[in-house]
Amino acid sequence: MLYGPMTHPQFLRALAAAGHGSKILLADANYPHTTGVNERCELVSLNFAPGMLDVIQILEVLKRTIPIEKAEIMTPAADQAPVDIPIHDEFKAQLPDVEFGELSRFDFYEAARSQDVGIIVATGEQRLYGNLLLTVGVRQPGE
Repeated sequence: MLYGPMTHPQFLRALAAAGHGSKILLADANYPHTTGVNERCELVSLNFAPGMLDVIQILEVLKRTIPIEKAEIMTPAADQAPVDIPIHDEFKAQLPDVEFGELSRFDFYEAARSQDVGIIVATGEQRLYGNLLLTVGVRQPGE
């Protein structure tokens, strides 16, 4: 029996294989889960139903499971009008001590196809631009 906050066997196995610098994509329900990542990326399906599970729910457990060094968020493409994206504020509130970067939509897709992305988590997140690309940090002594 596990004592940690996460109990999903496939997700735990994939996290155990990831190391410092590996990336994890928490992808919203609109993201192309199979064609929007590299061919070696492991798909963890947590998209039970629309809105279940959302990115914030998964992040709440994930941040207590692994060290997170950096987070990158998707913004509209350069030729699109700027829009307010409330979920980005929620991401930052969940990870107050983590460095955030912004990538425009097509740059985000390119980054998500990098060989460094080892895990994609399909979520039921319905909010637009609800994608979060996380970089695994280093476990500190005593953690």
